[in-house]
Amino acid sequence: MSDDLRYPIGKFQFPENSSDQEREALLQQIEDTPAKLREAVKGLDDEQLGTPYRPDGWTVRQVVHHIPDSHLNSYVRFKLAVTEDSPTIKAYDEAAWARLADAQTASVETSLQLLESLHERWLQFLRSLGPDELDRSFKHSELGSVTVRQNIALYAWHGRHHVAHITSLRERQGW
Repeated sequence: MSDDLRYPIGKFQFPENSSDQEREALLQQIEDTPAKLREAVKGLDDEQLGTPYRPDGWTVRQVVHHIPDSHLNSYVRFKLAVTEDSPTIKAYDEAAWARLADAQTASVETSLQLLESLHERWLQFLRSLGPDELDRSFKHSELGSVTVRQNIALYAWHGRHHVAHITSLRERQGW
């Protein structure tokens, strides 16, 4: 664990490659994210959901809504990488999305359900990919060329990263 509230599990670093066993462990982390997120927010009241996970950070509610926003974007990126020749994908302004009314006021249950359904479909797709598909890539406007293998690692980290924002806040607050 890191003392930096922005990166409670540390900053992400792209792996060069991963074995089948390592990739399955990463896919398991992606699969576990919806249940871990649901557990992380279990029993929180509206005031707690409106608490920023760090000074000048998003609220717990915004974090919960951000995860399916991000994972939906990634799901599309994976599909584009597998079906097109190194497509260029667009980044999106995550902070602007987090300021939208739905991210600030919608029930977290809506996003928890969305994440559960998305991950069920996403994992079915990811586990169906062969070695050639895992080596395919997309061009990201900020990250450069990203392979499907690397993006699996990024999103395994991403879910753990944001769940840790909530669980570390709960620990600090004694919730």
